Amino acid sequence: MPASLAVSSEDLGGYSNALAPRARTPGDKDLQRSKGRARMVLAGSAHGTRIVDIFQRSPIRIMFPGIRGAPVEEAVAVNTGGGIAGGDRLEFSVTVLADASVTVTTQAAERVYRALSEPALIDTRLKVYSAARLAWLPQETIVFNGGRMRRNTDIEICAGAELLALEWLVLGRAAHGEELVRGHIADGWQVKIDGRLIWADRFRVTDDVFPRTRNRALLADFKAIGTLIYFGPDAEARVQLMRELASELQCHCVTTVVSGLVIARLAARAAAELKTSLRQILLKFDPTPAQGPFRLPKMWSC
Repeated sequence: MPASLAVSSEDLGGYSNALAPRARTPGDKDLQRSKGRARMVLAGSAHGTRIVDIFQRSPIRIMFPGIRGAPVEEAVAVNTGGGIAGGDRLEFSVTVLADASVTVTTQAAERVYRALSEPALIDTRLKVYSAARLAWLPQETIVFNGGRMRRNTDIEICAGAELLALEWLVLGRAAHGEELVRGHIADGWQVKIDGRLIWADRFRVTDDVFPRTRNRALLADFKAIGTLIYFGPDAEARVQLMRELASELQCHCVTTVVSGLVIARLAARAAAELKTSLRQILLKFDPTPAQGPFRLPKMWSC
C-alpha cells in the first residue's frame, strides 16, 4: 500500500465546494462608511449674526445662502453622500451665542437606506445662550424598509434664550407603496435648561415590533410622525396658537407644557399631509417672521 494518498479535486468531484470553508457574509462594518461631522458657532454683532467658528468633515457640508456681506439668517446642512447607510456616523453641533439669531435646516429630506446589520448613528447637539434665538428645522428623515438608525438630539438652553426645534420621521417610501416590516429606529431627545434635565423622550421600534405597529395602541395607520418643541418667553401664547391650529391641520396634533417647555406631537397618514401641516404652523408661529428665525425655512420651498 502507498505510504500516503493524495486526494485531488477531481477525485472529490462536486464535494470539494462543500468541504471548503464558507466565506463570511459581509456586514456594515466591512464596508466603507461615512463619518461626517459639522460644527458651527454663531454670535450676534452690531451688523447681525456672524460666524465665529465652523468645522465640516465630508460628507457633511454647511452652506449659508444669502447676499454677500449680509448677516447670517439661515444655515443649510448638506449630506453629499446622498443618504445614510448602516454603520454611518453623522454629528451636528450648533452653538448660538448672545444676540445671535439663526435658522438651521437641511437641503433635502434625509434617507436611511436598508442596513445589513449595524445602525447608523446620528448625534445632534444644540446649545443656545441667553439672549440668543435658534430654530432647528431639518426636513424629514425617510426610513426605508430594513433601515437602522439611532438618533440622539441633546439640547442645552440658558434662561433668556429662545428655541424652536423639530425632528420628523417618514416610515417607508409612499411612492413605492413601501411598508416597513423590519428595521430598527431609536429616536431620542434630551433637553436641559440651565444644566437641569427638563425632558427626555425616546421612540423605539425594532424588528419584532414593526409587524405590530398598525395596532391602534401604537402607530395605527400613521406613516409620518414628528415632535416640535419650543422654549422662550412666549410659551403660553405658543401653546394657545398650536391648540387653535390643531383643528385646521391635515394631521393629528396635541400640545402640552413641561416645566416651561412646549411639546407638540404630530402624526399623519402621509408625509405630504405632515409637511403641509408643518408649513401652516411655521407660517403662523411668529407674528414678526422678518425679524426672527421662527419661520418657514427658505430651503423648504426650493
